[in-house]
Amino acid sequence: MATPAPKPNTLLAIMSKLGAVAFFMGMATLIKIASVRIPPGETVFFRSFFGLPIILVWIATRGELRTGLKTDNPLGHFWRGLVGVTAMAMGFAALGLLPLSEVKAIQYAQPVLVVIFAAMFLGEQVRAFRLTAVALGMIGVLIIMSPRLTAFADGSANPYLALGAVLAFGSAIGAALAHVFVRKLTMSEPTSAIVFWFSVTASTLSLLTLPFGWVWPTATEWAVLVGAGLCGGIGQIFLTSSYRYADASVVAPFEYFSILLALGIGYFVFEEVPTVVMLGGIALIVCAGILIIWREGKLGKDRKQARKVMTPQG
Repeated sequence: MATPAPKPNTLLAIMSKLGAVAFFMGMATLIKIASVRIPPGETVFFRSFFGLPIILVWIATRGELRTGLKTDNPLGHFWRGLVGVTAMAMGFAALGLLPLSEVKAIQYAQPVLVVIFAAMFLGEQVRAFRLTAVALGMIGVLIIMSPRLTAFADGSANPYLALGAVLAFGSAIGAALAHVFVRKLTMSEPTSAIVFWFSVTASTLSLLTLPFGWVWPTATEWAVLVGAGLCGGIGQIFLTSSYRYADASVVAPFEYFSILLALGIGYFVFEEVPTVVMLGGIALIVCAGILIIWREGKLGKDRKQARKVMTPQG
């Protein structure tokens, strides 16, 4: 028997979201450490495969181990997995080329891009307010990426740094598309199935990169990679739980706590010093993201209020 829907609990939702942010940042830190020698496809495998036991335990505690893994849309899970794995691989590759905080900052384009893709593929209406926020966010992304992309113009910058910026932005595009796939899947599939089958798909697809040069990890690298997988699995559970206890508009802004962690970890662990240009771009992207979240929350409240005052005939 499935676990009944929990009662709203804003404090628990916020704490769960902060826990998710912390574990995902721990995962990114470990992936960056491993990326010195381990190729992206291999890190995707470890991230996905070693997150599976955590996810299965979580599904079992919800009482959904026998029923929650069934799916009526295997092809939908495959496409969501393919896009998600591609985004993950590009993000992990970017971590090997760019400072941690810079990769995270560029990836903040994801919620901005979701607005665009939701309009394109789900038919959602995008009015002037959200278009303005989208434009603001994209300006922030361009500001952050501009010093790196000069390599393509005059060769004055390190081409590997330019490639890292492109990969980070590509991962944001892929993650935004995956978000759209998830929105469609949630219309017919349980959350447990979506989380589980993504990890299975990601683990399987990442094996296709074996011919491109996997390396046997050292004992330290084994610990780092397994730790990344466990952090990713635990982070996924915290993230899912946060949205069960409160509306997305309440929880989502706390995602930006990760930029403080990224800046701190980048400075103290990897000796990365953020530039003024990057901080300015981050500020614009965060402002755009918060505006979009606030608008979504307001529209959601308006829709709930409208339903309350409607007659039974609608």
